[in-house]
Amino acid sequence: MKKKLVFSVWLNSLITIAEVIGGLVSGSLALLGDSLHNLSDTLSLLASFVAIKIGEKPKNEKYTFGYRRSEIIVAFLNAISVVVISILIFVESMKRLMHPPTVHATVLLYVSLIGLVANLLSVLLLHEHTRESMNVRSAYLHLVADTLSSILVVVGAVLMKFWKVYWLDPVIAAGITVYMFKEAYEILRESLDVLMEASPDLDFESIKREIEKIDGVRNAHHFHAWRVGEKEIHFECHVEVENMELKDAQKILDEIESRLKRFGVTHVTVQLECNRCHGEMICS
Repeated sequence: MKKKLVFSVWLNSLITIAEVIGGLVSGSLALLGDSLHNLSDTLSLLASFVAIKIGEKPKNEKYTFGYRRSEIIVAFLNAISVVVISILIFVESMKRLMHPPTVHATVLLYVSLIGLVANLLSVLLLHEHTRESMNVRSAYLHLVADTLSSILVVVGAVLMKFWKVYWLDPVIAAGITVYMFKEAYEILRESLDVLMEASPDLDFESIKREIEKIDGVRNAHHFHAWRVGEKEIHFECHVEVENMELKDAQKILDEIESRLKRFGVTHVTVQLECNRCHGEMICS
């Protein structure tokens, strides 16, 4: 995957340069907008590669959870960059819609076709890795959005070339930015949840019932759950048990860990108690 990321970085860098030059020569805001989107793609892919390399570093005394959350930070920053770019291009497209300038459609068409082919290639390269990481998925969404925007630009270039409908240029630019904003918002929301240690999508009531089915358990309470990385869910709770020997208590701990794996929990910390907590609140 890392080699594919590096190749995609170089490919998108070339697209960005080509579209900036083509946008300036043709006078097309849609192409310049697409070039900014490609620039964000390039930075996103580069940041994804760096984050993956950092995430591979082993745990140490200072970072006891390791560096996996670096990928979440990168995904968060990428999403913010797309939101900012989207707003800027949308505002400019509204200004141009009032007074559409003439666009050199032939240059626009050729450059946008090059961008479309390159974006499709990048999408195909990363498609199989989208489930491996939120960070890679955010970069992939950049590329998908840019591929769709390239298709719009190509169609718009054809219409402008033969029918002189130059008002399509700012309209296409606005459409691209709306889609970019929507996709970025989803990544922004998910990555922020991880960074703020929001509870993952776990059914605490079902988990409570599952733990309390175990022989020797009186009740389970004080639940806390959070994500260290995209796929690493930590869970802790208090479990009141009957008075028993340590070897029997260990069997309960092992059974709790086994049952919680069905809920997607990867790391479990349980505090066993006997006649200590009187409250039975699930969360505290």
